[in-house]
Amino acid sequence: MRPSFRMKQTRRGHLAAGVLTLMVPASAYALTAGSAPALAGATMGPTAHTKAARPAARFSLRPRAFNALGGQAVHVQGRLLPASAGRLVRLEGRFGGQWRMLGSSRTGGHGGFVVRYATNGTGQHRLRVLFGGDRVMRLAKARAGTLTVYTPTVASWYDDGGQTACGFHAYYGVANKTLPCGTKVTFDYNGRSVTATVDDRGPFVPGRDWDLNQNTAGALGFGGVGTVWAS
Repeated sequence: MRPSFRMKQTRRGHLAAGVLTLMVPASAYALTAGSAPALAGATMGPTAHTKAARPAARFSLRPRAFNALGGQAVHVQGRLLPASAGRLVRLEGRFGGQWRMLGSSRTGGHGGFVVRYATNGTGQHRLRVLFGGDRVMRLAKARAGTLTVYTPTVASWYDDGGQTACGFHAYYGVANKTLPCGTKVTFDYNGRSVTATVDDRGPFVPGRDWDLNQNTAGALGFGGVGTVWAS
């Protein structure tokens, strides 16, 4: 009877040991499995997923020089890629060192857009287009060219062979009563255009805004007194 009793004891011991052996890995696996979601969440959280999913937008357009008379409208067109309808595109101009919104438009089905801007004032400004980004695509911006706005003015011409009030001679020079010396002014006359530099004072005749020097007048094909378009 003793051998049989010993065998039962031994078998119970093995069974007990077996239970303990199975319990240890099960507990370790529970701890490991419990920590897995936290590790996965750290690398695949919503922020990381969103950033990875948002492609960079880009503009397809050719920068150009726009010329307009005060009050005329200019149209800036291009495409925003990847193509999608309904995205807001802004046209901005550089005024006094800051970008200012001039107009906006939404893209069509192929990403195309046309932004209209009714000009005012005078001068030359840089242009750009801007897409502010959304949940699908990131921000994008691109140069759109320059805009020169003209206004009608009255000019005469003179030979500036003597000294000038500004103390220097510009090859394409122009006299004005108030603009600072060195100011650049673009003139348009009968389809010709030239950019001149203020280097003298005048004209001192009522009703006239500019005195073009001989080089500026010659480049424009201008003679006598008449109306020129000035930026």
